[in-house]
Amino acid sequence: MSFDEVRIGIVSISDRASSGVYEDKGLPALKDWMSRALLNPITFESRLIPDEQAAISAALIELVDAGCSLVLTTGGTGPALRDVTPEATLAVAHKEMPGFGEQMRQISLHFVPTAILSRQVAVIRDKCLILNLPGQPKSIAETLEGLKDAEGKQIVPGIFAAVPYCIDLIGGPYFDTDDSICKAWRPKTAIRPK
Repeated sequence: MSFDEVRIGIVSISDRASSGVYEDKGLPALKDWMSRALLNPITFESRLIPDEQAAISAALIELVDAGCSLVLTTGGTGPALRDVTPEATLAVAHKEMPGFGEQMRQISLHFVPTAILSRQVAVIRDKCLILNLPGQPKSIAETLEGLKDAEGKQIVPGIFAAVPYCIDLIGGPYFDTDDSICKAWRPKTAIRPK
């Protein structure tokens, strides 16, 4: 069976990492998780940029225009003065998808009470889904994958379970997932036979 090729934008937003003060861990974490979770051949478009609203918005538009059907950002979603990723994301939105942010905070609250301080948003621009993810690699995986018990049974679904069908609905490529990492949910009529 052949899988659709997918183009995914990954954006790490950090003043210090983008200026070389410390090594960026966001881009490798995003690339690693997506490479494990998807069966599709993936082309990644990576950006490492400072916490500047205009630059973030410009990068998101550039990635959508380059044919990305999914763009994932990490960093800049807290309440600090320099955290402007949600504002930059909303500025380029054609539609908001509030359920993704709500679910990310719900998942993170299982780990830290400060999850209520996160302001992640999700939007659609043209035929692309843009998701703001947390800044820490461990939190990225938790929000994408969800929570599982000791036997591996899903307790709280991760947000990525809804991503492939969302991309179907906006006219993007068919995302095939490795069910052991994250099982995509689609109605029976939308599932391609394997």
